[in-house]
Amino acid sequence: MDKQKSIQVLQAYATGLAAQSLQHKVESKIFADKGYSKLGEKYAGHAEEEMGWVDKFIERILDLGGSPKVDAAPAMPTTADPVAYIKADLAVSVEQVPILMQVTKSLEDDFKTYDILRAYALDEEEDMYWSEQQLDLIEEIGLQNWLTKQL
Repeated sequence: MDKQKSIQVLQAYATGLAAQSLQHKVESKIFADKGYSKLGEKYAGHAEEEMGWVDKFIERILDLGGSPKVDAAPAMPTTADPVAYIKADLAVSVEQVPILMQVTKSLEDDFKTYDILRAYALDEEEDMYWSEQQLDLIEEIGLQNWLTKQL
């Protein structure tokens, strides 16, 4: 088991996920402010869930004898358009989930880190499917009907 490799992977994901969590939190406020309370709640919950993963990654880094470090988040654009945000979020998932699965597989000899990352990958895959489902629903029932469901 290569502890340094596990620590580097965990730190990279902790940093990226902390930034993504903050972006989801900001977007949740924007959507709630526009009156889309269900969508706001969804992304607020998603932000909390992601910070829970950051906590797990940091705890594992400590277990491995590493020093946790989460870099500052880069500036991220916000949008008041829920559909544009879901599409952007989906694009990130479509790109990153296969990479996450590949990285997770490369850490099979570190059972605990593998289990944590595998659970995280499954959670991210579920989030990806939710985004796809919402976009399909928008196409099926129309944007205005979907937005009404988000009130």
